[in-house]
Amino acid sequence: MLIDFFQTVRKYRVPCSIREYLDLVNALQQHLAFADMDDFYQLARLCLVKDERHFDKFDKAFAEYFRGIESLDDLFSPKAIPEDWMRSEFERMFTPEEMAQIEAMGGLDKLMETLKQRLEEQEKRHRGGNKMVGTGGTSPFGADGYNPEGVRIEQGRSRHKKAVKVWEQRNYRNLDDSVELGIRNIKVAMRRLRKFARQGAAEELDLDDTISATANNAGYLDIKMVPERHNAVKVLLFFDIGGTMDPFVRICEELFSAARSEFKHMETFYFHNCLYESVWKDNIRRTTQKTSVWDIMRKYGPDYKVIFVGDAMMAPYEITHVGGSVEHWNDEPGQVWLRRMADHYPKIAWLNPVPDTQWGWSTSLDLIRSVFPERMYPLTLTGLESAMKMLSK
Repeated sequence: MLIDFFQTVRKYRVPCSIREYLDLVNALQQHLAFADMDDFYQLARLCLVKDERHFDKFDKAFAEYFRGIESLDDLFSPKAIPEDWMRSEFERMFTPEEMAQIEAMGGLDKLMETLKQRLEEQEKRHRGGNKMVGTGGTSPFGADGYNPEGVRIEQGRSRHKKAVKVWEQRNYRNLDDSVELGIRNIKVAMRRLRKFARQGAAEELDLDDTISATANNAGYLDIKMVPERHNAVKVLLFFDIGGTMDPFVRICEELFSAARSEFKHMETFYFHNCLYESVWKDNIRRTTQKTSVWDIMRKYGPDYKVIFVGDAMMAPYEITHVGGSVEHWNDEPGQVWLRRMADHYPKIAWLNPVPDTQWGWSTSLDLIRSVFPERMYPLTLTGLESAMKMLSK
């Protein structure tokens, strides 16, 4: 098994040798990791990856080889959902007429209360039903079915973008800032947001001053140095990661790579769907190493330019309700945190990878736009240039 895993890692161009593979085998024989996917991931990365630049490649290899192995922790009680309950054997396609006949449960609180009740009552697998936790039906709870307001369980992806809560292990990759294909035009657009300054040690030849000083020194060479010119603009970049943003990973990586090369003073953070009380810098440690949004506003002053990147596609509850987050209990609605950011940072913009021709039908997108009036732009070259022009004023 590990030989195939080792070859998969090498296929993704992680430079690891037989010696490092044998180190991993020896570590497993010493029971440094046993029957735990997270422990094995950390151990394998420690043994096989010698440079953090290759972490993203390793994540891709790991995801390909071990796809679908992770399991859930319990949510409401010690009773786990048996694996066979959520095994998808068919995927039902609903007609628009059938979808229109299905009614929503009637609110977030009612939905979560009913799910808890169902888990206490249910004793067997259900398939194609409209009430219990199962697959392929119209129940609000399960996978591969349809309901206008539901809790998605172990489906692994979004199909109708209707889930109010998501119950599954969510592991997202950090964006890869080494992507170069197709980013030249993005760099050109982002150069509208520039303010050059000479800071630091004098390491660059000042040719004009050197010529003038040499002439004034009767021809004896008098070299003059100046600090290198850098873009002095300071940027905070927030990326929505995972879920409905998965189709836009490529363009986000291109934007990330271009921004890294254009802005010397830039900090990057991740969030999921909507901003809440905390964000994170590393998706691997997203549950253990979070950064408070209050700390960000205290550390980075109003002179920073703030850019959010996300599709703004989610259940409206995630923006308007306490406890609306699909992943944790939030004590304050997401829109409260968005408004705090908008009030603290005068120069703020939202870049949306969804074409602006599709913005009209999303309630959640309209709610986000109400917080950032006239400051949501499509993630196109024209939209990016408009956003940079606004931020540079």
